[in-house]
Order: sequence, then structure tokens, then C-alpha cells
Amino acid sequence: MDIRKIDEDISVAPQIALDDVAEIARLGFKTLVANRPDREDPGQPAMADIEAAALAHGLKWVYQPVESGNVSDHDVDQFAPMIRNADKPVLAFCRSGTRCTILWALSAARDHEPQELLSKAHRAGYDITGLIPRMLKQNSQR
Repeated sequence: MDIRKIDEDISVAPQIALDDVAEIARLGFKTLVANRPDREDPGQPAMADIEAAALAHGLKWVYQPVESGNVSDHDVDQFAPMIRNADKPVLAFCRSGTRCTILWALSAARDHEPQELLSKAHRAGYDITGLIPRMLKQNSQR
């Protein structure tokens, strides 16, 4: 399992395995967010199975599937209040962690300067410089 900490509130990860859920709870995460559509790739664990494991281990579960390479403003509008109100710390996962990072950065840009977000994402191993125009747009709407 490759958990990458963005900040104190959120970490992201590539696809988790069903057996990872117990460790996620043991590490102190409170909310588990799936941004990957069910059956996106053959062989990935069923989201219903991950949800059941999350709930069995006392985690809050959020399923917000987002199409790879197509994070819309609507997706960001759904993610922003969810992440703001979620029990923290949060672990969000998708195929590689990139979608989760994009959702976090675009929603966080409403309250934070894009450069700060770029730095956090970079430290976690994600290059989101291509999002600068969208982050600036989100930032101007605050």
C-alpha cells in the first residue's frame, strides 16, 4: 500500500486491496474515500466489498466515482463540502492517487493559494502544474 500524505487532513493512495482496510484503520484514518469507479479495470476489488470492510473497521465511507482524466467542476463541487466536513484524517484512493489529488487541489484552491497546493502535491509525488489555470479560476471565486 502506497499512502502519500498531502497534509494533516488528507492522504491519497493508488488502488487499495481489501486486506489494506484494517491497516488503514490502524493507521488512524477516519474516512475512506473512493474516487475510482467500480469495475474501471478487470480484477480491481468491488467497491461494495471495500465499503463493507471500511464500515466493519469503524471508518466512514464515501464513494464518489470520477472518470479518469475527466475531473469536472461538478466533481469538485461534490468533493469540496465532503472533504471539508469529513472526519479526518481522510484517505482517498483511485487507480494512481492522481484523481484524488486533482479533486483535493481544485477544491482546496477555493481557500488556498495555488502555489501552496502545488508544493504539497509535489511533496506527495504528484505533478499538478497543468491544473494552474483551473486552480486560479477556483481561487478567484472565493
